[in-house]
Amino acid sequence: MFNKEFESMPIKKLRELQVERLKWSLGHAYKNVAHYRQAFDKAGFHPDQFNSLDDMKRVPFLMKQEMRNNYPFGLFAVPMDKVIRIHSSSGTTGNATVVGYTKNDIEVWAEVMARTIACAGGSEKDMVQVAYGYGLFTGGLGVHYGAEKIGATVVPISGGNTERQLMLIKDFGTTMLACTPSYAINVADYVEKNRPDYKWKSTKLRAGIFGAEPWTEQMRKEIETRIGIDAFDIYGLSEVIGPGVSCECSAKNGLHVFEDHFFVEIIDPQTGEILPEGSAGEIVYTSLTKEACPVIRYRSRDITKIYYDSCSCGRTLVKMDKVSGRSDDMLIIRGVNVFPSQIEALLMEIEGTEPHYQIIVDRKGALDDIEIMVEVNEKIFSDEVKVLNNLSTKIRQRMQGVLGVSAKITLVEPRSIARSEGKAQRVVDRRNLK
Repeated sequence: MFNKEFESMPIKKLRELQVERLKWSLGHAYKNVAHYRQAFDKAGFHPDQFNSLDDMKRVPFLMKQEMRNNYPFGLFAVPMDKVIRIHSSSGTTGNATVVGYTKNDIEVWAEVMARTIACAGGSEKDMVQVAYGYGLFTGGLGVHYGAEKIGATVVPISGGNTERQLMLIKDFGTTMLACTPSYAINVADYVEKNRPDYKWKSTKLRAGIFGAEPWTEQMRKEIETRIGIDAFDIYGLSEVIGPGVSCECSAKNGLHVFEDHFFVEIIDPQTGEILPEGSAGEIVYTSLTKEACPVIRYRSRDITKIYYDSCSCGRTLVKMDKVSGRSDDMLIIRGVNVFPSQIEALLMEIEGTEPHYQIIVDRKGALDDIEIMVEVNEKIFSDEVKVLNNLSTKIRQRMQGVLGVSAKITLVEPRSIARSEGKAQRVVDRRNLK
């Protein structure tokens, strides 16, 4: 445990700390950001009225569009001479969301990422190869500073260049790999196709911290089996701080949220009502210590659950489930709600399929049409037509039976779906729904 005082703090004391820090954060946002002041006033709420966690339900939400509307620096709560770094989304679907960090914010970010690496068993003795992208994206630099904070040796290679990644893992003695889970699968594919002489067991690689996209337990098993490492899920979002919001420990039964810096709620995505512990819904974040860009009840759109059971690791922090999808990229196919991660989970249960697939959604006439392209392994692909037809039928029946969706299944040969060095493109939605 990197910071035992806060990670295993008694629950009562942790809640008192949250109330104290929320008072500061709400007042800081109200005093220094016009958007929050106007939103709070409109909702009839003043930070002086905040006395307990139950009062949070009176505080208005912050939507991603509101962050875009305040592009670039409208939500900054400190003068620019106090901001030492800026990160931003790509802005491919509208104005980018821009976040700034004071010197203290960077210290907090490094602290929570150091805790994340420690959760995965990391220490100053490790060599962490950072294969997340560096730049305006928060992944690379977030992990980088956390690894330095814990005292590990950092290999800042960034994403891509798989052959060089493999060389450095072997030559430098990398012990931990940080990247997206789909890229980890991509690396395993590359080795099996191009480097049969490369033996994972002859390297020192023993663990990976994977995030920036939803992934399933089946994908974890793939990574752990094919590369021979422990795979840990990490979570973060640039609007809140970047990677380091929560992470799995050795128990691997939920991601601990660092509640001394982030207050979380689960709400009904339709009504905004707070849901009880264990309910699936949209997770909402409020920062407790951020100076440059405080986020107050930010609606993440990520669907998950939170629960407060005890953990064998000794941490008292609330846990969240793996994110199962997003409320705003949820596919609605002929009235049925479907998350890509559900389709992935089903595919991974079926023998002969590979963890690479693409969902193509189209509208023909008035009806939605869904096609799922599924890679199969070499053995299946070289088998007779009858075997392929049986597999296709099995997948279609599973989709219909479990998800209630009738889909066209197209089996494709190994390595025919485009690989990604970052986030995999799982969905191609060709419908014009405007």
